[in-house]
Amino acid sequence: MADFLMALPKAELHLHLEGSVEPETLHELDPATPVEEFRALYTYADFDAFLKAFAAVGKLLRTPEDYALVTHRLLERLAAQNVRYAEIIVAAGVVLWKGQDFGPIFDAIRKASQGSAVEVRWILDAVRQFGVEAAMQVAELAAERTGQGVVAYGIGGSEQRGPAEWFTEVFAFAKRAGLRLTAHAGESMGPESVWAALELGAERIGHGITSARDPKLLDHLRAHDIPLEICITSNLVTGVVKQLDQHPIRTLYDAGVPIVLNSDDPGMFRCSLTDEYRLAARAFGFSEAELRSIAQNGFRYAFRAVT
Repeated sequence: MADFLMALPKAELHLHLEGSVEPETLHELDPATPVEEFRALYTYADFDAFLKAFAAVGKLLRTPEDYALVTHRLLERLAAQNVRYAEIIVAAGVVLWKGQDFGPIFDAIRKASQGSAVEVRWILDAVRQFGVEAAMQVAELAAERTGQGVVAYGIGGSEQRGPAEWFTEVFAFAKRAGLRLTAHAGESMGPESVWAALELGAERIGHGITSARDPKLLDHLRAHDIPLEICITSNLVTGVVKQLDQHPIRTLYDAGVPIVLNSDDPGMFRCSLTDEYRLAARAFGFSEAELRSIAQNGFRYAFRAVT
């Protein structure tokens, strides 16, 4: 299985740049702070605690050069796993929240990706709980960069504190600008959150695991070929799934819902995309043929044709 997983061409469609940062990289950026302090930051009692830690990591990225370094480190790790393609989520909403100029940061990220063995495109992400105005600012940044590798717009953060219904006009603007649409939903809230994201026009659902509770939603996802971006380790670490054997990945797959495996925040969760495939095989009995099909979904449901 190890040899099979290494040889398997893979794609990442749900991968946060800031969440990829390992404690050791933070220490590289700030050698005066012991690495143990950064490791302690990566402990989460619940989902809200994770969101706070994610924001704290974002604050530690202070310059375009910092963003370039973490991009370089991430792409090295992806290439070592035979990841051929990645749509990397950049938390533009956090950059604006910090009061930073997004332009130089994005330019540095983009430059750092050039020459990588991994083909990269970008998704700009707004933070739900920051509200509609902040989300529209991110959509405008994304629209301005459709010719620079930005392929999609999405929303993340707290489903409860930023209901999807707020963002109808923002998503309509992004669609008119030629951006593809995605949304984190059905992670910490129930299937009603997924339905709301679909009403916005989301073409892929980040997580979406609570869809398993709603047979009509499962039928809808299957019939309309809408994929769920599944991140097993993430769901366990943030506590939205309490035990591994309670994760609904097998239920979703067996219901015919298209799924893609992803690492989400590999630095913050101490996992990798290869780990997610290995976990699917070990804990849920996915065969090599099934894993190959899931890997192919990563390319099939990419927001651009993969070369």
